Amino acid sequence: MAQEKNATPINGYIILVIFVVLFFGGLLVLIQAPNISAVVALVIALLMVPGFVLVNPNSSRVLLLFGKYVGTIKSNGLFWVNPLYSKKKISLRASNFDSERLKVNDKLGNPVMISTILVWRVTDTYKAAFDVDDYKNFVRVQTDAAVRKLASMYPYDNFADDGHDEDITLRSSVNEVSLTLEKELQERLSMAGIEVMEARIGYLAYAQEIANAMLKRQQATAIVAARHKIVEGAVSMVEMALAELGKKELVDLDEERKAAMVSNLMVVLCSDKDASPIVNAGTLNH
Repeated sequence: MAQEKNATPINGYIILVIFVVLFFGGLLVLIQAPNISAVVALVIALLMVPGFVLVNPNSSRVLLLFGKYVGTIKSNGLFWVNPLYSKKKISLRASNFDSERLKVNDKLGNPVMISTILVWRVTDTYKAAFDVDDYKNFVRVQTDAAVRKLASMYPYDNFADDGHDEDITLRSSVNEVSLTLEKELQERLSMAGIEVMEARIGYLAYAQEIANAMLKRQQATAIVAARHKIVEGAVSMVEMALAELGKKELVDLDEERKAAMVSNLMVVLCSDKDASPIVNAGTLNH
């Protein structure tokens, strides 16, 4: 299997000097005393022009000779190669790709909208140029496929009340999900000579058709959790009140009075609205 190899071009500045001498020297001789040597010099100078190639920083040129791979120029500067070489430009810079928002099903079958942000660059110009048809389109298609697979591996969120308590979810386990996405993309894009530098979920939400229902569910879960905390606190306060009354012997309560007091305190402490107290002008026994 062919692999990337570095080409060794000629310094372009040396050839540029030779070109200037041949072209302008031949042109001057042709004007003053036309002869075959001046014509040959001009023809040679013109044939040298297609051989010049300029390579910018973090760029490369893939060289082909009648369909045969010759090598890749990765060095920066002005070079000269065989004028018959065809030169394909491939950027080595890091590129960003923000995928479209896709509607996919998570592990529990809930439809979600998801997109990813990918940072990538070409590391093997041979694979990028010849192992795939269009390496940029290849990145887009494979990223969409990887995102769909990722969404099917994890649930959007935990639903412990339904018996679905996952360690990793799309919403909360950002680092773990990103590592899985990077690994999946690297496996898919390595055949195109592409290195995945970073992959993150850029957008994540429930699909429109279930967004309202899931919002209500989350609100209900939050309300239940809040009520649970309120009840725990109320029970502790009632227990403390009874203990303090008994310790300081401020009043002697029988079991029936204790039950009534506990009931009243629980109602006051757990109620959503402020209680309206009723002052008892009598005694505890009447």
